Amino acid sequence: PGFTPSAERGRTLFTGSPGGGKPDSPSCTSCHGGDPRQGGHSRAGKPIAPLAPSVVPTRLTDAADVAKWLRRNCAEVLGRDCTAAEKADLVAFLISQ
Repeated sequence: PGFTPSAERGRTLFTGSPGGGKPDSPSCTSCHGGDPRQGGHSRAGKPIAPLAPSVVPTRLTDAADVAKWLRRNCAEVLGRDCTAAEKADLVAFLISQ
């Protein structure tokens, strides 16, 4: 109750290096790059499409897919699951791009 997602908190989480995760993925930007409107590359070199729905309209439309990738990527970067608030903030940031 009373929680409002924040794109700015999402930006901070996306661009920050919080520690706790894997050394080769200290931040979301390690693979996704600094601009969600641009593509990135996995650690294995596989291309990653832009995260911003303004560029890829199908992004964030499948709740199960979003949950799967947040679960995987939060564990990689944070070394734990993201909280519900962190997930909401990340999604708010991506939608704002």
